[in-house]
Amino acid sequence: MKKYIYIAIAALFAVCSCHKPTSYDDSKVTYYIDLELNGEDFVAITLGSDFADPGCKAVAGGKDVSDIVKISGAVDKSKVGLYPLKYTATNEDGFSSSVYRSVLVYDPSATVDISGTYTTQDGTYRDNKKGTLTQYSGIGPITIEKVYPGIFNVSCLLGGYYCIRAGYGEDYAMNGLIAVLDDNSLKILTGDVAGWGDSYDDFEGTYDRASGGLSWCTVYANMEFYVVL
Repeated sequence: MKKYIYIAIAALFAVCSCHKPTSYDDSKVTYYIDLELNGEDFVAITLGSDFADPGCKAVAGGKDVSDIVKISGAVDKSKVGLYPLKYTATNEDGFSSSVYRSVLVYDPSATVDISGTYTTQDGTYRDNKKGTLTQYSGIGPITIEKVYPGIFNVSCLLGGYYCIRAGYGEDYAMNGLIAVLDDNSLKILTGDVAGWGDSYDDFEGTYDRASGGLSWCTVYANMEFYVVL
């Protein structure tokens, strides 16, 4: 029996040996594009000033291919706001790379100053959109810091609901930038929760110049957070 097994193995080896490939597929190397912004990834300009985009450098396989970079987004120099710009380059095999820059337009003549340390007041609550309102006045500190004229960093746009009230810590604060506009409305520029890696859905707020009070509604995770400071 062993003799026949050896013969079968030998025959199989001979068949395999006789069918060696006569050619090989050429392997292809694709060079991914490395992008590097010229200048900073955050730029602040004054209202009405032109933004001179410093551009973006692109390199693929050691070659400069900056001429294929496409820019999406635009800066409106006539309106206070934060404008994202996206730089994208795609190689010949269809693989894309992107980097981002943010341009802040602020009004240098803005004199309002809402910086300070606050505590949530009566009227602060979370509406979970399921029929439950959760009051949470007396939560603080909520800090507001001036970073540019009329532009302020807020420690938590949710009024400390998760980071302080729930005790989750600062990673679960919605830290962000807001602008106080001439009509006393508040405009959100950024608002992110690092712990969950997400952001706000909507925002609306006002500043009472007479009393110095602030109020806003941040829509987040299909819930509404009404904050009164």
